[in-house]
Amino acid sequence: MFAILLSDKMDPFYQNILSFPTVFFTVALIFCLFFWLVAILGVLDISFLDIPEPDFDVDGPSTPDAVAGIILKLGLNSVPLTIIISLITLFGWFISYYTVHFFYSYVPGGIIYYLVGSVVFLLSLYLATLITSKVIKPLRPLFKKMEQDIEKLVLGQTAIVRTSRVDNEFGEATLDDGGAGLILKVRSSGDSHYKSGDKVVLIEYYKELNAFRVVSEEEFKGL
Repeated sequence: MFAILLSDKMDPFYQNILSFPTVFFTVALIFCLFFWLVAILGVLDISFLDIPEPDFDVDGPSTPDAVAGIILKLGLNSVPLTIIISLITLFGWFISYYTVHFFYSYVPGGIIYYLVGSVVFLLSLYLATLITSKVIKPLRPLFKKMEQDIEKLVLGQTAIVRTSRVDNEFGEATLDDGGAGLILKVRSSGDSHYKSGDKVVLIEYYKELNAFRVVSEEEFKGL
């Protein structure tokens, strides 16, 4: 397998993925793959980049609200931001790669090469965003319905911490639903901390964070 990847026949592939501007998408794609690997292992929260829905006031929007407003306008809301970024990166990589592969032999070197590359990068990013918006459109109602159903069914249930820690800013837990299991975003109260494998009880839902407040089984029995 590695012999094939390192053969002369693969040289154009390596040249394309490391050429400007595809190299930016290549690096971003590597980071996305690394993120999903550590997320699967429970080191990172899948929704840790999510931004709350915009809440504008008379003084104008804050920076997070402005970003959330842009996301809403582009139709990229109601789906975890990590999924959106991963899809934009993937589609952008494909568009940029094949543009370089089929058309860059006609592009002269020097400053023209980088000017064309900059246009290709921006166009690839724009098209990738549009494609992602279309792809996730049928998924948005599913995520909203799942959020509502989960809130009704899981309060008072016992889950098991799957991330390295759970505190008031970070954490996920797995709930046995009789099937494949649910992975839920959870937060502790105050200074409480829980580690991987601890049993916690879901007692409250924070809609703005899409997360559940949890306490240990011992604390729950004392409530």
